[in-house]
Amino acid sequence: MYEVPPRSLRSRAGSVLRHALLILAAFVMLYPLLWMVASSLRPDSDIFNSYGLFVNTFDTTHYPDGWNALAMPFGSYLLNSAIVVLGAIVGNLVSCSMAAYAFARLEFPYKRTAFAIMLLTIMLPVHVVIVPQYILFANMDLINTFVPMILPKLLATDAFFIFLMVQFIRGIPRELDEAARIDGAGHARIFLRIILPLMVPALATTTIFTFIWTWNDFFTQLIFLTDPDLYTVPVALRSFIDAQENSSFGALFAMSIVSLVPIFLVFLFGQRYLIQGIATTGGK
Repeated sequence: MYEVPPRSLRSRAGSVLRHALLILAAFVMLYPLLWMVASSLRPDSDIFNSYGLFVNTFDTTHYPDGWNALAMPFGSYLLNSAIVVLGAIVGNLVSCSMAAYAFARLEFPYKRTAFAIMLLTIMLPVHVVIVPQYILFANMDLINTFVPMILPKLLATDAFFIFLMVQFIRGIPRELDEAARIDGAGHARIFLRIILPLMVPALATTTIFTFIWTWNDFFTQLIFLTDPDLYTVPVALRSFIDAQENSSFGALFAMSIVSLVPIFLVFLFGQRYLIQGIATTGGK
């Protein structure tokens, strides 16, 4: 009769233990989300009376009530967020890719100094620059518009994405540039015809991160948007909380679940590009 070697038994036991710990850690991290889903299906009176995930009485009225609870249907706030996110994505893809190409392929005075200053801006919190930005956009009469959330993206202000793309471009052989230059291509043609198509993983990573960060951004949108008709999803969700404790938590949780659906879909379909972009960039 075949006997399993002790070392194999220890290896299997260690594998089972690791998987059990990973499942436990995943459950701990997902528990708040699962509890919010369960709470969105409970009556208001039962939401904070139970911290379990089992729902005794299903109440789906929170979803239609939350959709129509504010001044406008919640779909309008989803549309506002989609406009801001789309503008931010286009701005980052265009401006950051061009800036990254300049740092990775062009030679100009004080290039290293400019690159170092660009990296230092990563450490600047948004609270440092929000006041001068607000004053600038107020003088331009652009408060209560989507411009303050989109225009900075067109100016390559997200240094993290520039650095990510620079690292990716540095891994592309320069021989491709030289071959194109022999054929008479300039920097614009090299960038559009050679570099950009090879940057798909980095561009996909930029798109996913920009979507998630912009969709979840509350502080900036709260500062620049005071008109309820222009509220984005994070600001609209804040409207469910009443200062006098007359809050509709069931509707809030229901619309929070709705607002998370786009993030899950983007991450689900873009996960392969996200992993590939981070892996190839980090390995250069």
